[in-house]
This record gives sequence, C-alpha cells and structure tokens, in this order.
Amino acid sequence: MKVSVDLDQCEANGICVGIAPDVFELDDDDMLHIVVGEVAPDRLDDVRDAVAQCPKAALRLQ
Repeated sequence: MKVSVDLDQCEANGICVGIAPDVFELDDDDMLHIVVGEVAPDRLDDVRDAVAQCPKAALRLQ
C-alpha cells in the first residue's frame, strides 16, 4: 500500500511523524514528505493510525 499527502490540506502538525517517523518526515520548511514508496506490511497499523489522526484529513492510504 502507498500513503499520500494533500499538501494543500496539510498544516504540518507532525502528528503523523510522531506516530511513524520512518514513513513521514517534516523538513526545515515544515513541508511533509513521505519517505517510503510502499508501506511495509508491519508498518500498516501505525500508518493507518497516522491517517486517522491527521487533524486536516490530508493523508490517504491507497
């Protein structure tokens, strides 16, 4: 599965980074980056949690 971010919605709250820092990263300009192409099966639960907790619903898991 892949995760994506709608940068127009994202406020760079960093909740996702706190949940899955190996998948999400905030740069020095507070831009969110997805650092994996495919989410590993053993990381899906945390990524689902990050998607669910995003306050702006900017994340999608596909």
